[in-house]
Amino acid sequence: MNEDFVVEGFNVPPHPKGMVLNGKTVRLEPLNVDQHSEDLFESNSLDIEELNWRYLPYGPFKTLETFQKWLTDKATNGDPSFLSIVRLTDNKAVGVASFLRINRNDGAIKVGHINYSPLLQKTREGTEAMYLMMEWAFDNGYRRYEWKCNALNIKSRYAAQRLGLSYEGVFRQMAISKGRNRNTAWFASIDKEWNALKACFETYLADDNFNADGKPKVSLSELTKPLLYKLDNKDFS
Repeated sequence: MNEDFVVEGFNVPPHPKGMVLNGKTVRLEPLNVDQHSEDLFESNSLDIEELNWRYLPYGPFKTLETFQKWLTDKATNGDPSFLSIVRLTDNKAVGVASFLRINRNDGAIKVGHINYSPLLQKTREGTEAMYLMMEWAFDNGYRRYEWKCNALNIKSRYAAQRLGLSYEGVFRQMAISKGRNRNTAWFASIDKEWNALKACFETYLADDNFNADGKPKVSLSELTKPLLYKLDNKDFS
């Protein structure tokens, strides 16, 4: 891999704030506290053991009011730029994700603050939501798409690679989260990898890849694994 080259034809990409992403099964739209908070709180309440919040630096929220206050205080600015994931079958907000660490001058952007309620976890809708965000970033000229997570979060590390993001290592003692040390695992994809990854997503998300019970015939990880620049070695440093 040639690491030293002249970057030609690069134009500063747009900021994602305010945009709407429309898919076949989901719509991603700017988080609106009045419009989405009750749906999100109700969806998250299905997570009885509150596992979704284990590796996030905030939450869980015991009441709708405290959740709404957090959304208002933290989730309505430009970076992170929060999106509600709305399920098209019932127009219900069932999860959130955000673009953050938006470095337009260098063409780098991160996806994070991902919180899928049990209604969105392990679903076609959940995968399409991630596809739509990645597609928007690369189609609009970003060169690098990042995913970072607590190094102890095995599910997140697996999810990153399933989506075609290559392992880049662990930053030790990068943060303190809820009073505990956090080592951070890094994953990313770059622009020259996108066309091949996009084909994987299109194959996976195609109607004919799903059985009548909604189960995929070919998993996304089967399609994306051969494209990974580097595999996660589960380094917990």
